[in-house]
Amino acid sequence: MQKTGDRGANALKQELVVRVEATSRASTEIAYAVLADLSSHIVWAGERQGKRTRLLTMDAPAGPAVVGTEFNSTGADPMGTFSDRSVVTGATPGKAFEFVTEARLTTRKGIATDWTSVGRYELEPTPGGCRIVSTSRVTRISEMPGMLGAFNVPGLRGLGLAVSTKVSRRSVRNLARVAEERAERGR
Repeated sequence: MQKTGDRGANALKQELVVRVEATSRASTEIAYAVLADLSSHIVWAGERQGKRTRLLTMDAPAGPAVVGTEFNSTGADPMGTFSDRSVVTGATPGKAFEFVTEARLTTRKGIATDWTSVGRYELEPTPGGCRIVSTSRVTRISEMPGMLGAFNVPGLRGLGLAVSTKVSRRSVRNLARVAEERAERGR
């Protein structure tokens, strides 16, 4: 474990990985179009998400995101608030969309901790639609204040990941619904 307190430090003993999936009646092309439309994230990962864990703002260029597109967002977390900067690292239309995020979580007690995570969405055609597989990997957390320390305790780690899985599952289901709505509108 590296020392804590600087942006490059990693107090996380092991990567945190959450994988969830949902099916959609939308095609892989339409689901991809929703993912690449960064303004849609504020809907499926924001407005339609739980009040305690959601995106609040999204600052992104208009048009479909491509590899190298950068965007910023802010959000709510049960421990406090977060702000982040992301860059698209994978964009294969109809197949996969990936971005790396450098985030800062500020707890309600004012403690700031920096995170690095990779979000990846893989799209697989199914009869009548597609399967959306979301994998989120947290590769670095600079400090482990409060409840975050549980991620370094083997027995408690699973509980923290279960909560994260629930939030991710809701987001991916929301994404699937937004893609279906877009398909119904003919876009």
